[in-house]
Amino acid sequence: MDIEIPEKTYFRIGEVSKILGVEPHVVRYWESEFKTVKPIRTRSEQRLYRRKDLEELALIRNLLYRDQFTIAGARKKLQELRREIQPEAP
Repeated sequence: MDIEIPEKTYFRIGEVSKILGVEPHVVRYWESEFKTVKPIRTRSEQRLYRRKDLEELALIRNLLYRDQFTIAGARKKLQELRREIQPEAP
């Protein structure tokens, strides 16, 4: 389930939902459950997602849909992945 992310700086929620293959309300729900996804807001309160947000959402989608994790399990797995990426302090 690899996705193709267009070369853009910002994505609106409709674009994100099409790229990920989920409804916009699902993207908003994941945003509330996974605090690592923080879209910026315009003056009119419209969400604009950066590329890193979209990559994080794609990883979340894969954990939930492909790997069959629960929300709590996916949250825990993301924390584990971050610990592996970040080197431990001496």
